Amino acid sequence: MINLALPKGRLFEESVDLLFSKGLIEERVEEGRKLTIKLGNLTLLLVKPFDVPVYVENGAADLGICGYDVYLERRPDVYRFLDLGIGRCRISVAGKPESRERYDRCSYIRVATKYVNIAKDFFSKKGVKAEILNLSGSVELSPVLGLSDFILDLVQTGRTLKENGLVEIEVIEKSTAWLIGNRASFRNKREEILSILEKLKTTS
Repeated sequence: MINLALPKGRLFEESVDLLFSKGLIEERVEEGRKLTIKLGNLTLLLVKPFDVPVYVENGAADLGICGYDVYLERRPDVYRFLDLGIGRCRISVAGKPESRERYDRCSYIRVATKYVNIAKDFFSKKGVKAEILNLSGSVELSPVLGLSDFILDLVQTGRTLKENGLVEIEVIEKSTAWLIGNRASFRNKREEILSILEKLKTTS
């Protein structure tokens, strides 16, 4: 039996479709109140996206489907097995249209984000002193209200930015979903995990 942590929200449906198309589950499941779903040899654990690597690293889940953005931010001690090619998006800096020129020449900025570690690393490498404001949601509101100069966030279509009068200024990293694994689980359940990997690698 393999415990697989699935991210609720944006990635959930794509993850379920992938597992179903590769024959790893025999029926599609919907996101609901139930947080554990047993399907054949898999037990699906429905958790918040940012919690997937925590469950996997600490052994509550053997495997997990984790956005590369979350992996970079959390920095878990896990195996990163396979790029699943779903959940395509990008980690970007965004702000008001009139702030684009200032972004290129500023040496100090205030940035609102939930990706604190990514932001610190990125601006440090650029040689820019950044004050990082840790917000867990609705970051687009921050520059609109003058709380920050810019935001660093996940962008998929750019629609949310546009609706809030913001523009994408710089792409930091592209992100897709990865299959990650617990190190001890890979030793103890190697054959089962390798079987799952082989099915996920097959082209249909």
